[in-house]
Parts: sequence; C-alpha cells; structure tokens
Amino acid sequence: MSAGPYDHSTYLSPFTWRYGSPEMRTIWSEEHKRRTWRRIWVALAGAQCDAGLVTDAQVDDLRAHASEIDLDTAHAIEAEIKHDLMAEVKTFAAQCSEGAGIIHLGATSMDIEDNADALRMGEALDLLLSRLGALIDTVCGQCETWANRPTMAFTHLQPAEPTTIGYRMAQTLWDLSIDLGDLQSIRASIMGKGFKGATGSSASYEQLLAGGPLRARDLEATIMDEIGLTPMPVATQTYARKQDFRLLSALASLGQSLYKFAADLRLLQSPPLGEWAEPFGSKQVGSSAMPFKRNPINAENINSLTRLLAALPRVAWDNAAHSYLERTLDDSANRRSVLAEAFLIADESVKRAQRIIGGLRVDERASDRLLDVYGTFAATERVLMELVKRGGSRQDLHELIREHSLAAWAALRDGKPNPLVQSMSTDPHVLSMATADEVIVWLDASDYTGDAGERTLDLVATVRAQRGAAA
Repeated sequence: MSAGPYDHSTYLSPFTWRYGSPEMRTIWSEEHKRRTWRRIWVALAGAQCDAGLVTDAQVDDLRAHASEIDLDTAHAIEAEIKHDLMAEVKTFAAQCSEGAGIIHLGATSMDIEDNADALRMGEALDLLLSRLGALIDTVCGQCETWANRPTMAFTHLQPAEPTTIGYRMAQTLWDLSIDLGDLQSIRASIMGKGFKGATGSSASYEQLLAGGPLRARDLEATIMDEIGLTPMPVATQTYARKQDFRLLSALASLGQSLYKFAADLRLLQSPPLGEWAEPFGSKQVGSSAMPFKRNPINAENINSLTRLLAALPRVAWDNAAHSYLERTLDDSANRRSVLAEAFLIADESVKRAQRIIGGLRVDERASDRLLDVYGTFAATERVLMELVKRGGSRQDLHELIREHSLAAWAALRDGKPNPLVQSMSTDPHVLSMATADEVIVWLDASDYTGDAGERTLDLVATVRAQRGAAA
C-alpha cells in the first residue's frame, strides 16, 4: 500500500474532485478520520488518567502530538502489518516518547473507529442540514413568487387541469420539508458505540478498573461526554449497524425528492413545453456536435447521482442483517465507501438544486401558450360543475362534453383552430341551462386553479415558522 502521491495518472473516485464540496470531502478524508481517532485516544487516556491508570504527563504527550498526522508512515506500516488502525497507533506512538505505551489501552479497534464514524456522521449531517435549510428557503421564495401564476398541469404526461407554477413548486417544498425533519431526527439520534471492548461486554475496562471506585460504564460516560457523543446502551464489537441503514435511508429519501424535481424540470425544459429552464452560462457548451443545444445538465446530474444514492441503503441493510453474532468484518470495506459517497452525493445534489432553483428561468409565454392550447379542454370540468348545479344530469353532460372534446381534438390534429368554445357555447342542450356568454367565461381556464395559490402560501408560512422555531 502506498500513501500517494495520488494524481490523475491513476484511478481517482469522481468524489475525490468532481462531486461534493471541499467541506464535505474534508469530513470524509483520511486525514480527518485519523485526526478524529487521535482525538478519541486522547479522550480515552484522559478518562483513564482521572481513574488513576495513567499519568498527566502521558496524556499531555498524546495531546501535544494529536494533530501530527503522518499518512506516509502509517501506510508503510499498514503494508506490513495489514491493520490500518494499529498502523496509526504505531505511528502515533512513535511521536510520543512519554505516552506511547498507553495509547489504545483497554480498547478494541471499533471503540475508536465506530465512535469516530458517528462523530463524522454528525459533522456531515450538520453541513448537509445547513445547505438543505438554505435550499428550502430558496424554494419558499420561488413558491411565493409564482403562487398564483396559472399554468397547465399534466397527469399521465397528458394535459389535465390548470395549476399554478407556485403550487407545482410547493410539491417539492413539501417533500424537502419532510426530508429536513427526518434528517434532523436522525442527527439528534446519532449515537456512538461507546467503550465496551471486543464483544461489547466491557471486560477489558472492568479488568483495568478492578479494585477502584469506578466501573467501565463510568469510564465510558466520561470519554463520551468529552467527545460529545451518547453511547448506545448495548453494543457488540460494533455499534448497531441499523444506525447506518436509517441514516442512508434518510439520505436516499432526500435524493428521491431532488430526483423528482430534477426529472420534472427536464420535462418542462423540453421545447414542446418550454416553461422552465435551469440557468445556462453565456459560455456554456450544450453539445460537442450540436451548437444550439441547451441541455439540462444540472438536473441530469442530480438524477444520475441520486439514482446511485438510492441503491446504497441496500448495502447498509445487508451490513446490519449479516452482522453475525458479535460481529463480522464483511461490512468494513464497503463502509469506507458508502457512508462518504452517500453524503457526497446528497451534498452535490443539494448544491445543484440550489443553483437550479435559485436561477430558475420561467417562461410565462410558454405557460400562456399551454393554457391557450389545452386550457379550454380542462375548463370543461367547470362547465360540467355549473350545469349540474343548475339541475343537469352529471352522466348525460359528461358524455356530451366528451363528444365535443373529441371532435375538437380531431380538429387540432388536422391543424385547424380549436372549435371547442364555439361548439359548446352553441350546443342546444347546454344553452337550455346557461347563456352562451356564461359558457364562454367558464371555458376560460386561466383562473381555474382552485385554492392552489392559497395552499402554496400557507405551506410557505408553515415551513418558515418551523424553520424559525428550529433555529
């Protein structure tokens, strides 16, 4: 094994440099992981010092060298002994003349690694929650801007009834608000393994403390308070891997919300609809072959990455389900990848969604065009409601409107103007219950959006109140 240097002459993960923020990559970096290991070793030694097991000088020595990460040396040692944590112990010990002999006293590897992973999960969630909160604020702003702007809605990818642009955006706001709450709950529930030894029985710590006033759980409480984690009440050699599954499932749920938004934007950006478009730079290239292209690359990137994110909870499920008895090692290799990549995907996807929604281009002329072409068909429902209120048969009127609508569709397919307003406003059966002017007004779909705008603004107010309370 070599510590590097790594450059583009060898394989690098796209997450090393292409996807995810520098801040999120730092949290999941090898250097930060080992720095966190050393922080935990110092806390362990400090608690053992309080218990009279080690000296102040030994703890001070460890603390003085805790930041001196030397990956080249550690990787060289690991290449020989085949154990990364013990290689770090040896590297740390070589730097500490006074404290070398008490590093990792009583601990098993997962007392260090699992607590470090829990700490990094918390750090990563804090960063992600901050960015998700900012994205939700941006979505709220767009919901307000477009709350009452009518446009055509589509069900089954077919024109349906009008909605508003803001109400369509509110569906994303609702999804993201659920994800925010779930991730906040996960953040509050993150726990470490604690310090329970090789099988979770705390035997090594009980042995060290035998004859003194403290128990293993007292030592554990002191260490965990120092590093800012709550220990799981019971554990095997590892913390319960269900924690990883719950976390990755919540991240995948966030990915699902962003996926749907991005997929909808891709549909709305297609020229036949043309209502929405993501920002496009003045020097941005859409295609190497077709200079005119303005592809929704950010939305496509979100869809691509979150599709991978959706698969990762399955790996975490297997890790939890197959952790036989007090532990197996078959989760170790994949956890080096799945935890970091899940957060990096979520981080990148939220950043891109912020870019899209913050700079969203809405073409109101396209909305008007869609309403002109399809709105009259949708407004026939209003005609149906009004005529039934005046004593008409719902079933008879449904069939009558269906026949008029199908004839109008046929005319449109033949390139003719839409005849639906004319045919409906002159139909004798319709005119027996309403005037032609009334029918013409009813068939204008531009205001046939129900309470969509009101519900949009209500949701924005609710989400903002929740955000304010949480802050």
